[in-house]
Amino acid sequence: MTTMTADRPAAAAVPGGAVPGGAARPGQNFLTAPFAARTWREQGYLTLVLLLAPFAFTYAVFAVSFTAGIAVTVVGLFVAGAVVAGGRGWGGVYRGLARDLLDLDVAVPAPYVRPRGFWHTIGSLIGDATGWRALLFMFVTFPLAIAAFVTSITFLGTGLGGLTYWFWYRYLPEQVGADGAMHRGAQFGDAYFLDTPPRMALAALVGLLLLLCWPWVTRIFVLLFRVLTTALLSPTRASLRVAELERSRTGTVEDADARLRRIERDLHDGTQARLVAVAMQLGEAREHLAEGGDVAQATELVDTAHSSTKEALTELRELARGIHPPALDNGLGVALETLAARSALPVTVDVDPGVEADGRLTPALESIAYFTVAELVTNAAKHARASGVYVLVEATGGDASGSGSGSGPGSRSGGALRIRVRDDGRGGARVVAPDGSGLRSGLAGLAERVRSVDGTFDLSSPVGGPTVVTVTLPTTSPSGPA
Repeated sequence: MTTMTADRPAAAAVPGGAVPGGAARPGQNFLTAPFAARTWREQGYLTLVLLLAPFAFTYAVFAVSFTAGIAVTVVGLFVAGAVVAGGRGWGGVYRGLARDLLDLDVAVPAPYVRPRGFWHTIGSLIGDATGWRALLFMFVTFPLAIAAFVTSITFLGTGLGGLTYWFWYRYLPEQVGADGAMHRGAQFGDAYFLDTPPRMALAALVGLLLLLCWPWVTRIFVLLFRVLTTALLSPTRASLRVAELERSRTGTVEDADARLRRIERDLHDGTQARLVAVAMQLGEAREHLAEGGDVAQATELVDTAHSSTKEALTELRELARGIHPPALDNGLGVALETLAARSALPVTVDVDPGVEADGRLTPALESIAYFTVAELVTNAAKHARASGVYVLVEATGGDASGSGSGSGPGSRSGGALRIRVRDDGRGGARVVAPDGSGLRSGLAGLAERVRSVDGTFDLSSPVGGPTVVTVTLPTTSPSGPA
């Protein structure tokens, strides 16, 4: 369906909640790795982390000891809380280093929001999980930074030194060996000096091997930093879920408010105006009859009022159908069959008999499923140049996870309702921003509505088609809520 050009991507990640990750890297040759820009950026990262480590470690230790020591006071808890929250700033510094030098794009945790109330504020500051996780990162990475830099720079320095030893050994001071002779060069033990061509060649060979191993030793330590950065400095699953629910709830409330305003406007400008006209026409007819006027004219006024009344009733039915389709009173399957019969395109509907078994579907879920299919079928008819639409509605098991945007419902005892709508149109469907009216129509509205009940929304629409939209909605198990 190539509609949906006026929608916001429903699959957009929650602000500050992107899943951490890094850019994919092609494999590097063992011989050229020491000269790769990536290797030197990683060595630069280890160097900068080492420079930050003593200050970060001191801050982390101070935060723990100060918080414990100041807990006997009340006002001091604000200062301790500010110190804990300051860990967020340190986390931002480390995320910036990882992004700039390691190409590791870690999502930013949700910003701190101060709650109302004195004790709530103190508790939120002292218990700021993001701040404490950053402090833990600073504490854990202190010994790792020292070990990583020392090991890495040892491989690099020794490798370069051994590879160039044949050149600079002559500037070393002479020493007396165990044999009583003077030797110039590096000494190992009492009598082993690197002052002969074979031994210098051996030093160069060892240096070359150390230099070739240096990028991979560096990479091992960088991998540990990447894991720790992703684990401790990114948003937790719980915080991502909370942010997603808050965003979904806000969008749902705004959507509902906009729809109510639209219904109010339609009633005011349409049905109400017709009913006012009917009242005026009936009043005029009554005056004609009361004054003994022309009965034919009064009858004409009544006929006009009668026609206006029927038009008003039609408008009211359309408005009511937009709120709750009467066909849903007989179940989702019947409602979808009725929708298919009224569609401008041939629509094939396949509904799993188990969908409506044992009261799995609540009225709200039926309504979301119905309007989802209705919107997608309308889009296919208006924009996709499709010759037909296939709708599949089926009940799934406990695993209701989906691959689409939005947060999946996860594993549920009652399973899920899966809706797949496929058309053979020209494809190229996408979700873009709304027009600013406040009403999320099209795919953005569908995705917001689906996420409001903890569902998933997935769109696959390559250019040339076909377009397949898969919606997964959590359902209710026969034994209770899912």
